[in-house]
Amino acid sequence: MKEFIINKNDSGQRVDKFIAKAVPKLPKSMMYKYIRTKRIKLNSKRCEISTRLAEGDVMQLYINDEFFEQSRQKLSFLGAPNEPFMIYEDENIIICDKPSGLVVHDDESGSDDTLINRVLRCLYERGEFDPYRENSFAPALCNRIDRNTQGLVICAKNAGSLRIMNEIIKNREIEKQYLCVGIGVPENKQAELKAFCVRDMKEKTVKVSDRPLPGGKTMVTRYKVIGENKELGLSLLKVHLVTGRTHQIRAHMAHIGCPLLGDGKYGINKLNREYNVKTQALCSYSLRFVFNSDKGPLSYLSGMTFKAGEPWFVQKYFGNLGKNI
Repeated sequence: MKEFIINKNDSGQRVDKFIAKAVPKLPKSMMYKYIRTKRIKLNSKRCEISTRLAEGDVMQLYINDEFFEQSRQKLSFLGAPNEPFMIYEDENIIICDKPSGLVVHDDESGSDDTLINRVLRCLYERGEFDPYRENSFAPALCNRIDRNTQGLVICAKNAGSLRIMNEIIKNREIEKQYLCVGIGVPENKQAELKAFCVRDMKEKTVKVSDRPLPGGKTMVTRYKVIGENKELGLSLLKVHLVTGRTHQIRAHMAHIGCPLLGDGKYGINKLNREYNVKTQALCSYSLRFVFNSDKGPLSYLSGMTFKAGEPWFVQKYFGNLGKNI
């Protein structure tokens, strides 16, 4: 028999969600069966899958030891540098300015050097996070951006903040501004674009159309030209996403004939090679919290604005023309 004492970061979760994280070797089908047959109990009583856990609860699991047998896990985040590029931190959240070229989570490369691993190593070495003392929680990123995009990424330091921040993002209570470089200058210097998109999961791209597509979704993008380099034929754009679709800025700007410089999926590779640019000139530059209701312990963030460092492409291609950002 194994007992788990529910701590603050475990509380608020459903029973099944907690067990899936705390005992990952236990198949879900067996977990549901053991809950029904009372081999998994909460405070020595029968519980339901949907029962919410409270701090101080005790969960008893009368199951085979094999599901708990595991050596102390390798702390893979120790393979990442202790350099999380933090621009803001408090007791609940961290905001990082991720550089272009760094992936946010583990990917097919298998590298330990990810943004979340850098954050975890930093917190671990400070003594603020110990995976061996947590049953089911680790600090987690609330949003993500592409490897080759610079910009702001939010990390929740505790489970309560993660739940609230996920709700904030779902309700679109964060205003984000992006900066990017377009090849060419849009005909309209400022506009709201509307189109329809559908993802190609095999090619990992997005198809955009001015007409509805089967299985497609609406995408709405606002942009403003804030700088021009007429000699090179480039424009500096400030972009606001009304919707949040995969590759939205890259695909939508390419759709109107103004692809992003350095974009290998939707751009013009011949020009990218001529400019010797291998990553898209795109930055998630600023975010502002605009809450529509009380956010409990995160309410203090309402109205606060955060900005990334100046992207590499502003001075390189626009000099002081980019001072309006």
